[in-house]
Amino acid sequence: MSEFKKAREQKKELAKLLFLHEALTQKEIAARVGVSEVTLSKWVNAEQWESYRVSITMTKEEQLRNLYRQLAEINSAILLKEEGKRFAGKAEADTITRLTNAIEKMEGDTGISNIVAISKKFLSWVRKFDLAKAQEIAPLFDAFIKDSMK
Repeated sequence: MSEFKKAREQKKELAKLLFLHEALTQKEIAARVGVSEVTLSKWVNAEQWESYRVSITMTKEEQLRNLYRQLAEINSAILLKEEGKRFAGKAEADTITRLTNAIEKMEGDTGISNIVAISKKFLSWVRKFDLAKAQEIAPLFDAFIKDSMK
């Protein structure tokens, strides 16, 4: 992939994260990412970001709780089997493996989305005490996020 395409994809990823997780206008996102409003609008429409934003209703913690609950439910079902047959069948073992892998990935994932979430939380906290300081450091967070995507 060319450097231009790589940089464009990184900008698109950052724009998508800001669109999904920040209360910003498309104009603000375009300015922060360094693309035109038209380009951002094309990305939003072509990839249906609005629909995706609506579908994101659960926090990472809620998703992890659901995965753990599903894993516990499978293990409970196995324990209800008659003695001597209390083991996972092929389908149960596959599901346990998939759930365990998903849990490990979510618990160990420190990707861009987590960096954006932490940045957002920190900036909100700073805004309570010093709005000017929050506005001053927001571009630094943006630069850090862009650098982290390299």
